[in-house]
Amino acid sequence: MKPFVSLEAPALHLIEDRIDTDVLFPARFLLIMEKDGLGRYLCYDRRFDAGDHPVPNPIDPALAAGAGIWLAGKDFGCGSSREQAVWALAGAGFSCVVAESFGEIFAANCLRNGLLAINLDRDSIDQLGRAARDGVLCVDLPSQRIGRGELSIAFGIDPSAKERLLNGWDEIDTIMARASTDIDAFETAQRSRQPWLY
Repeated sequence: MKPFVSLEAPALHLIEDRIDTDVLFPARFLLIMEKDGLGRYLCYDRRFDAGDHPVPNPIDPALAAGAGIWLAGKDFGCGSSREQAVWALAGAGFSCVVAESFGEIFAANCLRNGLLAINLDRDSIDQLGRAARDGVLCVDLPSQRIGRGELSIAFGIDPSAKERLLNGWDEIDTIMARASTDIDAFETAQRSRQPWLY
């Protein structure tokens, strides 16, 4: 997993509550087995009509501008637990989502895939949206700040999640970083007591 340290990118300012995982990645695409390339299906039903023709929407211009940050409302990523919603976001170029709240499983999937999910109040998100009209937003994970120019807003993050993102660790990497000495000691002792297992 790629480490997340800092990000400078345009933002998609789409303040809407309950953008669920079926909006982010419609269920009919769940039969696609490849992880790569799912970005083109992000919010597909918002971007294309029933005949697969493009329709006016705020998402495509943001993607064309290189948006890497999504500013949203409450309960972003609620609904089903499909991890493909996060894969589609990442595949479309997003590395950070800022919302008032997140679906619990969605937030866990973000961490698992190296996306930074930031909880902020609506006023702060609106301030970021106004700042984003003039250019890129800057996210700095070590200092836990997001903003542009004079605007610098602090955000909270669980220390364990921060460590994982900064290092690009998945669950196995995290276990090895924190417990490799204990694991080695256990294996050495077990080899001595039960050599037939090896």
